[in-house]
Amino acid sequence: MSAPAWVRTLRVGTADETHALAAVLGAQLRAGDLLVLTGELGAGKTTFTQGLGEGLGVRAGIISPTFVLVRIHPNLPEGPRPGGPDLVHVDAYRLGSASEIDDIDLENTMDSAVTVVEWGRGRVEHLSESRLEVDLVRSLGGAQAPAPARVPDPAEAPATTGDAEVLDFDTDDDEPRTIVIRGFGPRWVHPPALPMPQPLPHTPEGT
Repeated sequence: MSAPAWVRTLRVGTADETHALAAVLGAQLRAGDLLVLTGELGAGKTTFTQGLGEGLGVRAGIISPTFVLVRIHPNLPEGPRPGGPDLVHVDAYRLGSASEIDDIDLENTMDSAVTVVEWGRGRVEHLSESRLEVDLVRSLGGAQAPAPARVPDPAEAPATTGDAEVLDFDTDDDEPRTIVIRGFGPRWVHPPALPMPQPLPHTPEGT
């Protein structure tokens, strides 16, 4: 696997800051862009995607696509980017391989939309030669989490007990997060313009 062209690490203290950071990034995205989101349940993936949607100017109402796999959020003609790309929001939590990604025909919308895939690492890299990988790392007890979240085993997915439309396991809160963004491919030789990262808290050696 190729190394990223660059890595940005930023700290956010609240869900609103997560949303606002993603909105700044979303305003710089264009049709054909691919983003891969990784983070444990509750890490803020849906909040981040909602911010992307705001920056892109797509219809509100972005929720976790758990159990639905794909949701398309159309660009708003009266929004901040009329004529801009739609947002395709994908949950690959239950998908076990790249071939299963191919079965949902993302190729049909890749060129005309911004595609955001939760849990997509190791599954969607073949869709585009360029991508942004975003890790949302939830702090533990006020301290920085030690490492990005792992990609889960689909067998660990929670059982469905009700209407899939109202089930949302990415319930963000105001715990601090570390957001790590990596750029791959010719589209992302240079990083997008983002706020300067907050300094990470010092961790004494041996702790």
